[in-house]
Order: sequence, then C-alpha cells, then structure tokens
Amino acid sequence: MLKNVKLFFFNKKLFSYIGENRKLEIIRYNKYLQKNININIINYLHLADRYIIYESKGVGKEYIRERNKLIYEGQFLHTKRNGKGKEYYYDADLLQFEGEYLNGKRWSGTGYDYIGNISFQLNNSINGNVKEFNYKGDLIFEGKYLNGKRNGNGKEYDENGNLIFKGKYGNGKKNGKGKRQKYTKNDKLFFAGEYLNDIEWNGKVYDLDNNMIVYELKNGKKVDNYEGEYLNGKRNGNGKEFYTNGKLKFEGEYLNGERIGKGKEYNNDGKLIFESEYLNGERNGKGKEYDEQGRLMYEGEYLNGERNGKGKEYYAYDGELKFEGEYLYGRKHGKGKDYDFSGDLSFEGEYLYGRRCGKGKEYYHNRLIFDGEYLYNHYLKGKLYNNNKMNKLEFEGDFLYDEKWNGKGYDENGNIIYELINGNGTVKQFNDYGILLYEGEYLNGKKNGKGKEYDEEGKLMYEGKYLNGEKNGIGKEYYHHNDKSTLKYEGEYLNDKRNGKGKAYNWNGILEFEGDFLNDGKWNGKGYDENGNIIYELINGNGMVKEFIDNGNLLYEGEYLNGKRHGKGKEYYTVDGGVQFEGEYLNGKRNGKGKEFDVMGFLIFEGEYLNDYRNGKGKEYFLGKCISEVGYINGKIKKWS
Repeated sequence: MLKNVKLFFFNKKLFSYIGENRKLEIIRYNKYLQKNININIINYLHLADRYIIYESKGVGKEYIRERNKLIYEGQFLHTKRNGKGKEYYYDADLLQFEGEYLNGKRWSGTGYDYIGNISFQLNNSINGNVKEFNYKGDLIFEGKYLNGKRNGNGKEYDENGNLIFKGKYGNGKKNGKGKRQKYTKNDKLFFAGEYLNDIEWNGKVYDLDNNMIVYELKNGKKVDNYEGEYLNGKRNGNGKEFYTNGKLKFEGEYLNGERIGKGKEYNNDGKLIFESEYLNGERNGKGKEYDEQGRLMYEGEYLNGERNGKGKEYYAYDGELKFEGEYLYGRKHGKGKDYDFSGDLSFEGEYLYGRRCGKGKEYYHNRLIFDGEYLYNHYLKGKLYNNNKMNKLEFEGDFLYDEKWNGKGYDENGNIIYELINGNGTVKQFNDYGILLYEGEYLNGKKNGKGKEYDEEGKLMYEGKYLNGEKNGIGKEYYHHNDKSTLKYEGEYLNDKRNGKGKAYNWNGILEFEGDFLNDGKWNGKGYDENGNIIYELINGNGMVKEFIDNGNLLYEGEYLNGKRHGKGKEYYTVDGGVQFEGEYLNGKRNGKGKEFDVMGFLIFEGEYLNDYRNGKGKEYFLGKCISEVGYINGKIKKWS
C-alpha cells in the first residue's frame, strides 16, 4: 500500500518503504526535519518486518518489528550493511558477530556463541575458505573464495540448514559440475550436471521420490521426446510428448510448434494431472487440475498458464469445496470464500494477490468471529466477537498485526470494560469460551507493566511484570493441585525465562532451591530437602545436584556442568523412588556407560549410550540374569558380526 511512498524535504529523505524486502528506512539525524515535519512512524512500522533508524549519515541501527529488537548497529550503504558493525542474536541481547560487512554480508570479523565464547573467525579480505551467513545468523554458504568472490568448490544451504547445492563456482556464480536439491510442495527435484553462470545448462533433472528422470537439459533447454504431425518442420496437428522414461507427458493439438486447443498433461507415472484449453503453448481458458491420485484439486479459468478469473479449489481427502472466487496471476485476487474441512464457510471477503485485504467476515463453526477490514491476512479494523457465544461483541476498533490497538472491549452484557489508545491501556483477554487468560497493562499493543496470566480453567499461573510481551522483572508462578494453589517460583525474569535471583518451591510449598537462574536453569545457589537442610550447591552451573519433581520426589542426583547433567548420575522412578538409570551423562543426556533397572529394582540393561539412546554393545537381563548380548545403533537393535 505504501510501497511507492517517499517523502523529500530539501532533497533529504526522511523515510522510505522498501516493499519487497519489507524494510523501512527512517532518517532521524536531521534535527531540523524532525522538528518541522511531524510523521507518525507507528502507522508505517506495521508494513515492515525490519527497519533501520539512521543516527548519522551512513550509520544506524537495524531492528526487527517483533519486540522492536535490535539486531545490528553500525555502518550502511544503500540500505545494506557495509563497513564496521555489530550483530546481535534474534532471541537474546547478546553479541553474535563483530567486524566488517560487504554488500550486506559478513566479511571479516569474529562470531560468538550464547556464552560469549568465540565460535568462528572470518577473514575474507584474503583468498581461501569462507563461510557466509544470512542476517539471522544461519549458514548459507561455505567454500572457496578468490578475489572476494565464490571460486572453486562450495556448498549452499537454506535457512533450515538443508544442503541445497554442492559443486563448483567461478567468478561468484555456479559454473561447472554441480548438484542441486530443490524442495517443492509435492516432490523433490534433483539436478546433476553442469552450470553456466548460475543456469542449469547440461544435465538431468530427477524425481527422487519416484527415482525417475523428469527431463534432460542441453545448452539450457529441455530435451523432450515427441511423436505426431509436422508442418514446415514444426509441430502442427495432433501430437504427443513423452518423458525420458517413455511415459506419456502430454497429448493434444499443436500449431506452429506450440500447444493450442484442448490437451491433457500427465506426470512421469502416466497419471492425468491437468486437462484444459491451450493458446500460444500455455494454459488458457477453462481447465482442471488433479493430484497424483486422480482427485480434482481445482477447476476454473486460466490465462497465460496461470489461474485467472473464476475458479474453485477442493480438499484432497474428501473432494469438498475449499475455496471459490476470483484469481489473478495464479493467486486469490478479488472476492472469494473459504470453507473449512466440515464444509462450513470460514471466510468471505476480498483478496489481494493471495492475501486477505479489504472488507471481510470470518466464521468459526458458522459463528461470526470478525467483521471488518483486513490488511495482508491480518485484522486492520472492525468488530471481534466471542467465539463461543453467538453475536457477543468482545472488541471494536483498530488492530495492528491482529493485536487490539485502538478501541473498546466489552463484557458479555455489552458493558465497556477497557479502552485501548495506540495499544496502551489496561486489558483483559479471554479464550473462545469466555475464560479470562490475561489481565494487565498494555503498551504498543503488547503486555507491558504489571499483569496476570491464567490457564484454560481460569486459574492464576503467573503474576508480575512484562516487557514487550514477555515476562521481564519480578514475578511469581503458581501450582494448582487438588484445588490448592501454592507458590512455584518467585524471583526475576528476563526474556520470558527465569533469569537472575529467585526461589523455587515444590507443590507442597517447601523451598527447593534458592539462588541465581539462567534461562530457566539453576545456576548459582543452594538446594534444600524437605527439612530445610542444604543438600547441594551450584557454582556457575557446576556441582553435585538433586532434581525433584513438583511433588518433591527425587528425579535425579549427580554431577552438573554448565547447568546440565554432566558426569556420573542417577535417575529415579518418580512413584516409588527406585533407581531407573545409573551411569554417565554429557551435556544433559545419557552418554557413555550406564545401567537400566525395572520398577522392582532388577537390572534390565547395561551398556553404552549416545545422546540418550542405547548405542554400541550391551547386555539385556531378565530378573537379574543376562539373557542376550546385543548391539544398538540409535536405540535400535543391530546384528553384530
């Protein structure tokens, strides 16, 4: 909506929205502009996933919109990180990387883990082995560089750490032999062959799920097999195309070498996946799409190979209507209706390039839950109704990313119970059944200040302070057992976790631990038994520790290192207190030699473990007697030669 909005004053840009990257630039270093031009930046931030605030020319700070979290501070050039800077973890206020950037990528510097230890070094100003990371810190490339560009062998990864390419590079692009793994919605396509300037040039594309060649490439073009009628050296009349495995790929009519008129498409198993009208080689007119089981998935109009005009989508498992409405360039665009698995209407309204934009109504089991306007799939302005009670208005006003922003909240009788102004005020939140889940202060549309959280039964679970929607500051947690409420924890929080000084109790209200916590784990302090006697002490997460479950029964006793089970220890059955496991731990998991016991105390296994699984040689027992010697790999029995 504001993609092309730009504001200039004395030829100096105050802010601009970069649409495709969903990034907002804000120039604040010109004090005269800031004083004389009043712009409410909040109105534009909801369009940006990230935004940059410049403190001086070429120097600024980059934030993510969620929680307004600082992720980078340093030098920029043309909105990209260039020069010296510091990068911070997304989920913690900890330094992740410090050094120099080039064209938005890390160039030279030092990377750090969560504890502050050096995790890697970069020096890309010279030639050799290099690692590239995206702005989230995910590894996206590792390989060789020459003159500051990818040259030689290398690997590419997606943001989930999956290998997507392995091969040779030249002058910064894929050049030479390589292999590409491409994940699509329904299958996995794999290319093996030669590249030319990032283009798959000569080779074969495989369907790994069916172990078949889909097509071959020669000089960047598909090599298809065809039989049918020709005229003047081109396909004209009726004809058929085939996959390299001999299966039928297409049958229909051709004109001057291109598909025209009626035709049918098949997958590499020979199953019909599409039938339609064609023009200029592409789908044009009415058509139908099918899945691999022959079930109708879509029927409607096409233009230039994409869904355009009116159409219908269907659920695969039962063929029920999923969507009916208008399309443009293959996406929902215009008026449309969505239906749930039961066939009930779930939404009716306007779409813009695949997303709900404009007026619309949302339903749940035929009950209206929202009536108003949408912006990119999010509530923008309207009325929100209680999901469990017919036509009971819960909130009316403006929303920001589905969060209540400006408006009034109502109780079951229609009385105003709170009011929000720019996301600020005292708020009550309810679940679909009208049960109170939160009551407290809001700031900028998020929990900020004092508040209380309740479970789905309306029982108090937490009371304390919040910051940017997360527990931060002093707070208390509670148990609820046999209609009795007891204190579970009291102390300090940071980023929604126990961090700082605090006390932990069992559900009988007896002090279990007192000291410092780190990311919900016990770090520095003393542990107590039910009589108040000190039974262990932790120093920086290290020491001999006893863990208890909520009712006070012993769960584990043994060694800790960096806040995790590490070294020798024992696990106990929580019902009768008998030993369940005795052995070695590493980084919180069973690793090394160990023994398992049944609830009667009889030995049932002794052997080796790796990451909590039996791994390696071991012995199995019955009533304390050895009955077999076995081998395990990742918890599964394997035969040993």
